[in-house]
Amino acid sequence: MRAVLQRVSEASVHVDGAVVGQIGAGLMILVCAMQGDTEEDADRLAAKVAKLRIFRDAAGRMNRSVRDVPGAALVVSQFTLAADTARGNRPGFSRAAPPDEGERLYLHFTEALRAQGVACETGQFAADMKVSLVNDGPVTIWIDTREA
Repeated sequence: MRAVLQRVSEASVHVDGAVVGQIGAGLMILVCAMQGDTEEDADRLAAKVAKLRIFRDAAGRMNRSVRDVPGAALVVSQFTLAADTARGNRPGFSRAAPPDEGERLYLHFTEALRAQGVACETGQFAADMKVSLVNDGPVTIWIDTREA
């Protein structure tokens, strides 16, 4: 699985003008299930995200996790993280998991993150979402479970 994490002071997702997910301080997480990913990949990603020390401690160092802050996560499915831009000018997305599998693993990741003690809000799978956020830092980190 692939994920892009952004440390935020706030984030929200709108679908058809209505808020479907919203958090204050925490993590905006864009997540993509890739071909061949499993529930174990989702569990491993959730454990890594929950423990990742990218929030400031009293000395201003990145030494606290989203659980330590405490913060929340806004998890949004993002199949375009599977983009293959090696040839031509139009990205290919064949490395992304099929939609049914992608949704299942996206939901599994969200539940696994909750099981790690992180409050989660979500977007709406396969919807045309409008995402707003205030990146804090800025801090943006990319994780791929196949490279871990």
